[in-house]
Amino acid sequence: MLPLKIATAQFEHRSGDKSYNLQIIRQLALQAAQAGAQVIAFHECSVTGYTFARHLSKEQMLELAEHIPDGPSIQALTTIAAETGITILAGLFEKDVSGGLYKAYVCVDKNGLVAKYRKLHPFINPHLTPGDQYVVFDLFGWKCGILICYDNNIIENVRATTLLGADIIFMPHVTMCTPSTRPGAGFVDPQLWYNRVADPTSLRLEFDGMKGRSWLMKWLPARAYDNGIYVVFSNPIGMDDDQLKNGCSMILDPFGDVIAECRALDNDISIATCTVEKLQQSGGYRYRQARRPELYAAIIGQAHIAEQKVVWM
Repeated sequence: MLPLKIATAQFEHRSGDKSYNLQIIRQLALQAAQAGAQVIAFHECSVTGYTFARHLSKEQMLELAEHIPDGPSIQALTTIAAETGITILAGLFEKDVSGGLYKAYVCVDKNGLVAKYRKLHPFINPHLTPGDQYVVFDLFGWKCGILICYDNNIIENVRATTLLGADIIFMPHVTMCTPSTRPGAGFVDPQLWYNRVADPTSLRLEFDGMKGRSWLMKWLPARAYDNGIYVVFSNPIGMDDDQLKNGCSMILDPFGDVIAECRALDNDISIATCTVEKLQQSGGYRYRQARRPELYAAIIGQAHIAEQKVVWM
């Protein structure tokens, strides 16, 4: 496989404003292409917006969602890919012919749809149906997978996608800066965003602390390291409905090292080159070869046990 140059992006989307969001996607795609990137990845629901969907009825969701690949946003992404010469990954809400609703993420090149994935663990709107399969596809000779946001918190999803052959997993998110039972979590005051030019330091402290990047770095590098894969993490920055998001879109190599990261307090891209040598040099590659699935296949695949007492002998 030849080296692959990938860009990850962050931008402040507008809720429900597909035309505006596609315009920003085009601008950043062009910027990445001019810098030599072959692929650019955007965040979860980057075409439609995300958090505002928690307020929408099923009828409103059906109006917002599109058929894939025949909907106008896929056509627009195909046009952008053709104009800029770059392959694009972006997210939107999908509907099928029977009225089912899904959280989708697509890969599109100048010829149209390359791959589509449906989020396995959607929760922003009660009318969404979970996806039921993993996706691995070819991109410039590399095997690529997709897992959306919460899908990556269930570690079996990342391992399964890797075992299906993925060298690179695209991990689009809308995450961080929200309340949680985790110590240090919580919202970030939107006023810090609006005052970011005059006072970037206060905002950066919140974005990089336990509400944001410091939490991300507890687990995201482990997904890359344990599986010996490249991880392309994309996340919005700025206001998402009434919530502030911190961006820090990044690319990690199979050693779990951050090799590219968006650091601007604004729309931004960052580019890294993936090389095949790292895949087999990584610890994760050796760990996969050393697996003994006969020991735990039945354990990992078993149904949840709601409550189990542990007896110490």
